[in-house]
Amino acid sequence: MADKKRLETEQLANHRPKLGIQGPVIAWQDPWAGESSDRVMRTGTGTICPSQDPRPEPAAFAQALRRLGADFYVHHVIPGMSDYSQLLTDIAEADLEVCLGNEYGNINGPWIEGTNRYDVEDETIRQAASTGRCIGLLYDEPEHLQINAGQYRKDGWFPHWGNTDGLSLEASRERVEQAIDARGQQVRSVLERSGLPSGSMPLIAEHVFPTMFHTFARAGMDLCPKVMKESFQSLQLSTALGAASQYGRSLWICADLWGPDAGDWFTRMPGLPGHSPEEFESALKMAYYMGPTHLFVENVDVLMRHTHAGFRHTEFGDVWERFVRSFIPAHPLTWSHAQAQADIAVIHTDDANYGQNQRLFGNRTLGVEEASQSLFHIWHVLSHGTIPAHGSCMHIPGFEFPRHELKSSVALDSFPLEQGRAAVLKPMHPLWYPVRNVLAFDDQVDARQLGEPKLTLVGGVAPPSEQTFKAVVARAEAGGVVIIERKALPDDCPSKLRSSGKQGFGQWIVTEHFLDERVLETAEPFLGTGREWTQRFGHTEVRMAAKDENGFTLDFEIAAL
Repeated sequence: MADKKRLETEQLANHRPKLGIQGPVIAWQDPWAGESSDRVMRTGTGTICPSQDPRPEPAAFAQALRRLGADFYVHHVIPGMSDYSQLLTDIAEADLEVCLGNEYGNINGPWIEGTNRYDVEDETIRQAASTGRCIGLLYDEPEHLQINAGQYRKDGWFPHWGNTDGLSLEASRERVEQAIDARGQQVRSVLERSGLPSGSMPLIAEHVFPTMFHTFARAGMDLCPKVMKESFQSLQLSTALGAASQYGRSLWICADLWGPDAGDWFTRMPGLPGHSPEEFESALKMAYYMGPTHLFVENVDVLMRHTHAGFRHTEFGDVWERFVRSFIPAHPLTWSHAQAQADIAVIHTDDANYGQNQRLFGNRTLGVEEASQSLFHIWHVLSHGTIPAHGSCMHIPGFEFPRHELKSSVALDSFPLEQGRAAVLKPMHPLWYPVRNVLAFDDQVDARQLGEPKLTLVGGVAPPSEQTFKAVVARAEAGGVVIIERKALPDDCPSKLRSSGKQGFGQWIVTEHFLDERVLETAEPFLGTGREWTQRFGHTEVRMAAKDENGFTLDFEIAAL
């Protein structure tokens, strides 16, 4: 065991995520598109926002990114802009890579017929790939735009991956997977016809909600959870880690500076940034310690101001530079996200429900009857009650965002605010929600992928696959504790598994409800003290504790197991 541990450490001694910065949405005009970028909506606010700073020269901007320590640039593709040769030249000269994002097209169109989705044009893909410096196609919040199809496009109901109305829950998921697979095949075909490696530009799903990670991963996308934003961090990351592990996908992480809070920090507009510099610093460390392949910041607007005298850092830019120049070199990773292992496993059918209990996979004919609540109850238990029992992100009843007060009280043309504005409402987005070494899987996980969790919780409105059910039975027989919702038992379930009791060397608990007192008593010995959030990677455990009273900042400890 000692030799194996040493070998793993040596193999990963130089693991370092590629670091990136996403382009501006309000700070200044796109350096390569110029004035045309002021004629499209560059945010999801529903209005065209004039740029606040003078436009930098393209090469100067690329060099500024490099000075910030970026390895790659996330570029917002502007629909209709066909020649990317100058951008690609400037990126190469700055020794950067580029990832192409579809957010502007999602907001403005043109959309793929029958959807609210913009796909980067084939010729742009070919141009970018031919440089050898394009590392992916980033799809902005595709789970959100499948579920909430009217977010940007207002002329009808056009979910991101196609209409699912009238289909069952399972068929709705399959429809989404088929559309993603078809898009992946199209991109690979473009690359192959150009004589380029077919897998050189993966599709990446950037999620604000902790739903559909497994669906997208199964369909072929790499995964990119957003942290900060309006998510419960441990739930978001444990779900993304589980999906990436189960389906063998790369893990990107976006440290999204848009958020719910307001405060006395540099503020471009309400919600940008919606987190303090101190929270940002802890979030970067938290994301880094998850061992992702890529880590980037949304957006550069918050890190820098551009003046006629050049770029200058904000307090957020100072945080980023300390993280890149000081923290990372002093804290090298000896693990990667691919080594994530569960002491507690959550198994649940992916139903695309984050607490809205309707429009599952964008399907308006599916509702409360098909929407499972058990996943929310499970996370409520695992987090010592800190995550609510009625949803998996803050877009549910019970949360009031301070940024809304800022938006209603300060005119848009008054921004940016150099010292921000103290919030009337108390900040409500902490980072810390204590759970103990949890990974979340879907209903297709097999025994090898599941590993050897000490506690396994299985829920959903329908039974898992045959291989998954066999895997959880085997876990109980080998000495684990399995708590399974009665609705998750298959129709042909043996009679001995229809009730609670001993199963082999372990326990088998059948429950009607995960908030039942017996479930709480059974799970309690596995949950930890409630004073730490831990995530295990092979023989390393990342331990995170609240640094301040409310958990907006974190302390970290790296422990060898």
